[in-house]
Amino acid sequence: MNELLLVAGVHLLAVMSPGPDLAVVLKWSLSQGKKSALFTAFGISIGVLVHVFYSIVGLAIIISQSILLFNVIKYIGAAYLLWIGLRSVFSRSKTAETQNKFDETKKSSLEGFRVGLFTNVLNPKATLFFLSLFTQVISIETSSLTKLGYGLEMTVVTFLWFGLVAIVMTRSTVQTIFYKAKDYIDKLFGTILIGLGLKVALD
Repeated sequence: MNELLLVAGVHLLAVMSPGPDLAVVLKWSLSQGKKSALFTAFGISIGVLVHVFYSIVGLAIIISQSILLFNVIKYIGAAYLLWIGLRSVFSRSKTAETQNKFDETKKSSLEGFRVGLFTNVLNPKATLFFLSLFTQVISIETSSLTKLGYGLEMTVVTFLWFGLVAIVMTRSTVQTIFYKAKDYIDKLFGTILIGLGLKVALD
């Protein structure tokens, strides 16, 4: 029980700290709406499961012992953040769409899920966090089933936190405040993502 509380507490602090995950949820909330932002939150939470899976099966130890492999993950993650950021910065202002509304929503939701998933999976800081969690905090004697339980708890908490952020940021009052500055905000978050990408690459 003590180990569970420790894992839950450490993870909650980590998931609430500002970073690429929060940036993309805020971006999608303000530019794509609630459904797409919730899919982004869901993608991030599935990304947590990916980290948990490789930690349980032992790949975490391999990654922690291989500077080359970790650097590959780091630079791929940095490049992905830069790509998302550049797309936002150089995106055109939105005009009236002629596409079917359902198709547009479906496309943006799937894209939101993909962005959330890859942003989390390719975030080297997330990789470092789970490496530390499963090799330093969680006892080697803890069973794989218990570790999976920890992973499911972290996945649910991740979705609840970022889902809450998405719901708050897509409320009509918030949307009204930000609507006229949507293009500028999109470029602002694009710049933030570029900065995060550069920081990841240079750390």
